[in-house]
Amino acid sequence: MTPRRLIVAITGATGAVYGVRLLELLRAMPGLEIHLMVTPAGWMNVEQELQRPRQEVESLGHVVHSVRDVGASIASGSFQTEGMVVAPCSMKTLAAVAHGLSDNLVARAADVVLKERRRLVLLAREAPLNLAHLRNMTAVTEMGGIVYPPLPAFYHRPQGIGDLIDQTCARVLDLFGIEHRLAPRWGGLRNAEEGE
Repeated sequence: MTPRRLIVAITGATGAVYGVRLLELLRAMPGLEIHLMVTPAGWMNVEQELQRPRQEVESLGHVVHSVRDVGASIASGSFQTEGMVVAPCSMKTLAAVAHGLSDNLVARAADVVLKERRRLVLLAREAPLNLAHLRNMTAVTEMGGIVYPPLPAFYHRPQGIGDLIDQTCARVLDLFGIEHRLAPRWGGLRNAEEGE
């Protein structure tokens, strides 16, 4: 029986914590095989923002691929996966996906996910956005991808940065139909006049 597989890529935008936290959460889930890629700029951000050793981050993936290995298993549509998440997704990677430039394994794997009509989620990180960014987001969306800038939500009354990160990761897990109890779900506004 084919295991349930998910591809996770970390690229060179700020917000490496989203990718690493997502890996931690996924690694704790039984029956899920994680295929990990980190670009050179992604490793720079892991070091700069998190001070986490490379070996420690790589240990969170079941299979670690070099971004230069365009002959890897995940470069083929015959290799079955649930899809792919890029967290964070740089504007360079977004552009490569939007224009079908399979110049490295991250872009090639994303291209495969799209052509096989699997789920692709890009946690695009940049601000403010220029017209090229917006057009690339539109192109990816039109191809069936999901552009999900990791914007914090406050309705769950976060107590710290960790709560904000977990809420974003919880929404990503939802997009892949992965069960969790990571963050409270919205139950609607309570009407102050209710019962009067």
